[in-house]
Amino acid sequence: MRKLSFILILIFAFTNLLRAEKTIDLVKYVNTLQGTNSSFELTRGNTYPTTALPFGMHTWTPQTGVNGDGWKYQFVKDSIRGFQQAHQCSSWTNDYCVFSLMPVTGKLELNQFDRAAKFSHDNEVAKPNYYKVKLDNKITTEISPTERGAHLRFSFPKGKGSYLVLDGYTGFSSVKILPGENKIIGFVHNGRQMPKNLKSYFVVEFNQPILEYGAWENRSGKNSKGETEKEGRGAGAWIRFDDGVKVEVKTASSYISLEQAERNLEVELGSSKSFDDTKQAAWETWNKHLNRILVEGGTEEEMATFYSCYFRASLFSRMFFELDENGEPYYFSPYDGTVHKGYLYTDTGFWDTFRGQFPLNALLHPTMHGRYVASMINSYDQCGWLPSWSFPGEAGSMIGNHAISLFADAWAKGIHSFDPEKALEAYYHEATNKGPWGPANGRHGWKEYYTLGYVPYPEYHEATAKTLEYAYDDFCAYTLAEMSGNKFYADVFSRQMYNYKNMFDPSVGFMRGKDANGNWKADFSPYEWGGPYTEGNAWHYLWSVFQDPKGLIDLLGGEKNFIAKMDSVFEVSNKVLVGTYGRMIHEMAEMQMAEMGQYAHGNQPIQHMIYLYNYAGAPWKAQKWTREVMSRLYSGTENGYPGDEDQGQTSSWYVLSALGFYSVCPGTDEYVIGSPVFEKATITMENGKKFVIEANGNSKDQVYIQSASLNGENFTKNYLCYSDLIEGGILKFEMGNKPNKERGIKLEDRPFSLSDN
Repeated sequence: MRKLSFILILIFAFTNLLRAEKTIDLVKYVNTLQGTNSSFELTRGNTYPTTALPFGMHTWTPQTGVNGDGWKYQFVKDSIRGFQQAHQCSSWTNDYCVFSLMPVTGKLELNQFDRAAKFSHDNEVAKPNYYKVKLDNKITTEISPTERGAHLRFSFPKGKGSYLVLDGYTGFSSVKILPGENKIIGFVHNGRQMPKNLKSYFVVEFNQPILEYGAWENRSGKNSKGETEKEGRGAGAWIRFDDGVKVEVKTASSYISLEQAERNLEVELGSSKSFDDTKQAAWETWNKHLNRILVEGGTEEEMATFYSCYFRASLFSRMFFELDENGEPYYFSPYDGTVHKGYLYTDTGFWDTFRGQFPLNALLHPTMHGRYVASMINSYDQCGWLPSWSFPGEAGSMIGNHAISLFADAWAKGIHSFDPEKALEAYYHEATNKGPWGPANGRHGWKEYYTLGYVPYPEYHEATAKTLEYAYDDFCAYTLAEMSGNKFYADVFSRQMYNYKNMFDPSVGFMRGKDANGNWKADFSPYEWGGPYTEGNAWHYLWSVFQDPKGLIDLLGGEKNFIAKMDSVFEVSNKVLVGTYGRMIHEMAEMQMAEMGQYAHGNQPIQHMIYLYNYAGAPWKAQKWTREVMSRLYSGTENGYPGDEDQGQTSSWYVLSALGFYSVCPGTDEYVIGSPVFEKATITMENGKKFVIEANGNSKDQVYIQSASLNGENFTKNYLCYSDLIEGGILKFEMGNKPNKERGIKLEDRPFSLSDN
């Protein structure tokens, strides 16, 4: 009897162990159509249904837009004209190194308009590891990704012709059909401001015999049946299979060479015997990735929103390196046009992503993040400038010099993968010159910024916004110099990090444009967009003092006035004065649509603002408004975002905020506390340790923190340190439906501000 009991205990224990080790399916919650109901006039994310692996070099997507259109997939469109290899990180920057495949049945049609086929979203599946659509013409297309390629399956209807068209897109391309090998090879070169020798070499391999073939050119539509090679603008190819066949297609690409593209295909797809193998492998990769953050105790809608955002936050920055025959990383540099050993990443705009996307990566993927920040110094060596907006070379778009934010943030969090003196040297060059490209390539108005203490307006467009962001960047340079013991650069940049004060006009209570003679911009209205501001107005830019909220509190006349001013953001009219834009732009429309006064969460400058209540002794207001924004402005649907998603930033804001904290000031090791969405969240760190957040009594009505403990000790701070998180532990919140106005109000409970140090 005792022996039987012992056996039963063992069986019970083993069963529980299996249950504990069983991976929960989180991929099912992700909807890659989130945010696709977007247009030039109004965006709900400006996303497309990306089929890719985390941070993969290439992605694949259905194409509803015409070749060259930044809005490559729009939810309202009802026809598909191709399935693309894609890299686009913004509709506004367009895409590069694109080619597409399109199945055609019946009569061969090559032109993108004639070959387009109708479809319904009812016949569409959009998951990270698997995209499927059954077109109205009965062709079914399926896609599953690898890091540098994809596995596709086309199922043609019986009794009709079965064709596949390769479109070389908008630029120069080359194709070569190898009928005996059931393969097409070639390259494409397209996109804005691409280096002349940047090519995406591709290999496309079929598991069915090619019966007929030809080359064509997409500008004239000229078709050359039986021709195996073509080169020129828009050169493409077509092939025919047996009628009604099911064709599996393996494809991979390389920026280095055709030989490397073949290697990528063999490494990533050679072992996949079938499409279903690739689909399963991609599911396993994504599910393991998503399980790094396991949230529990939310509604199905909240789960879908969280994991759809977490998916989107896991796409950027995109790897640009490949693995050689020895498995060592190397890459083609879009900066100097040659091949280098090591790592390179691309497709991000720091103006957006320094705020939340990179602090999320630093938390979850410190090894990758270390490689990323180290690679920025390589970029500086190769083109003479630090990156600011790369896709894949340097564009210099938007404003600020935020590479230094990534350097300082990494160093503050113990990610010491680069030479800080070299980083400071590169930043010093950036901050004392103006480069040949956009506003963020070097500095507009850098001489005046140092001599006057601000960038003057109207001498320089967006001058007030630039001054505020330069001051933050100089703080990051100062703190990196301090942390690494570099007195020279600490002295240089300590002089400018308070320059935000020079933009504050106490007579109006806002940051205001000022000319070179010290005269404030006339006819001031805080509702007027543009001019001295970037994609916003004075209501939005008042808060751009990440490094010194206490100093901003003092400028506004103390905590009571500061809190009242923050409250006013949500209470005033949502009216818009279009200012120098001369028309309504989508950011204006999105702010009005949110119906939260002048709070414009669809654009980045104000996304940290809510958390500033923690600096003024009113943390319960941060708790209220973070939950309000997450509930009202995000969903897991095609209308999922309150504006541009922007390379993972708006998603990262949600992921961090739903966990209960956010990175207000990258360059410090702090994450400022809000209010978690879920009853429980378990973050598995890269080192295997787990940080657990429990919110007892949490619900949509109980958003206020009543008390907290960290690892069993009473916890009153309004922030967590990076070390608190990565070392693992348990943070417990007791939640209620009324604010606890006594918790977290002491000076020692408040996050970092320069003026407090």
